Amino acid sequence: MFTLTGKVALVTGASRGIGRAIAGRLAAQGALVVAAARGDNARASVEEIATSGGRAEALTLDVTDAAAVEAAPADIVKRHGRLDIVVSNAGVTRDQLLMRMKRDDWDAVLATNLTATFLLAQAAMRPMLKQKSGRIIAISSVVGQTGNAGQSNYAASKAGLIGFAKALAREVASRSITVNVVAPGMIDTDMTRAIADRAQIDWSSQIPLGRLGTVGEVAAAVSFLASDEASYITGHVLAVNGGMYM
Repeated sequence: MFTLTGKVALVTGASRGIGRAIAGRLAAQGALVVAAARGDNARASVEEIATSGGRAEALTLDVTDAAAVEAAPADIVKRHGRLDIVVSNAGVTRDQLLMRMKRDDWDAVLATNLTATFLLAQAAMRPMLKQKSGRIIAISSVVGQTGNAGQSNYAASKAGLIGFAKALAREVASRSITVNVVAPGMIDTDMTRAIADRAQIDWSSQIPLGRLGTVGEVAAAVSFLASDEASYITGHVLAVNGGMYM
């Protein structure tokens, strides 16, 4: 297992699913994890990490609140002296065919999935540039690579993360800061379990490995990119999709 001992990590959307798994994995590798989510929603994730012997703290953060997002990295550095890893995972869906999609639903998805990553990365760069080291990891989606009917807003936001990461990677590489993307495919989460069993079978039939992925498999990919072993990887999109898109 890659060690992250001595590192401080911030994970958004850490209350459940992929975000919770990422927070747990980074903590298991030795990082002090700041688990961010709306309200007190990250508390259970922090308690789970503590029970497993890891170090974590909850941060109340609405990623659509620009002032709060911009302040979070500086606050973490003030408390812990550094910020080494930022995982931008918070995301929402507002699915609808484009002809029926409301502007509010377009704006809400772009604000949460894409603009929040821009704001967070911009704020996190300040301490990382001083440290001359850092890892910024955005959680995209296979939908950002393939598109999907009824998800033009979601696909645009997730594709935007890929272009954003590639551009930023070029800007900060000289300071030993890497910027990468993890693009999950169909992952077994509360959301996918709520959908009819028949739909899950259809999904599996489109996946060469013949099954949905696990949150642990996504977290493992993130933990690798966050580690020193990935220091020569930047501007990369790591697909965790069972071969759904190649």
